[in-house]
Amino acid sequence: MFWLKKKLRHLFRSDDGTQLIEFAIVFPVLFLMFAGATELGRMFYTYNSLAKATRTSARYLSTVQDVNANPCGSLQMSCTTAAKNMALCGNAAGCGGAGQPPVILPNFTASNIVVTPPDTTLGVKYVTVQITGFTYQPLVFNLNAMTGRTFNMTLAPGTRMRYMRN
Repeated sequence: MFWLKKKLRHLFRSDDGTQLIEFAIVFPVLFLMFAGATELGRMFYTYNSLAKATRTSARYLSTVQDVNANPCGSLQMSCTTAAKNMALCGNAAGCGGAGQPPVILPNFTASNIVVTPPDTTLGVKYVTVQITGFTYQPLVFNLNAMTGRTFNMTLAPGTRMRYMRN
């Protein structure tokens, strides 16, 4: 009996394994912080990619001789369609075909891009390219799958650029 008392006393006074218990308490919090930071980085990357796409498309349209021309220069499409292709993949001729670059983001389509050509009035003219209806889909920290609710974030960057051809 004395032997058992001595072992129990030693067990309760010993600090062996306390680091493991502390790690078990802190690890879930650290993991959630890491996953959240990773997802925030992905969302920023996605928004930045969309913003660059609108700038590329607006820059293309601002240098086209006639925005309303169909066909647009040597391309067999309207200038608006060519500008949408510039936003989708950086190639005015098209995306995803043989020898053409892929679309920059998954679930990003031409229907997400709104191109507003310059006015026909006198004075300074502007071309506007806007992304609408693009829903960011989390990958690492997907609250939709974890909770069964919808926590979708809609990203809507846009660019307004001066039309250089008058």
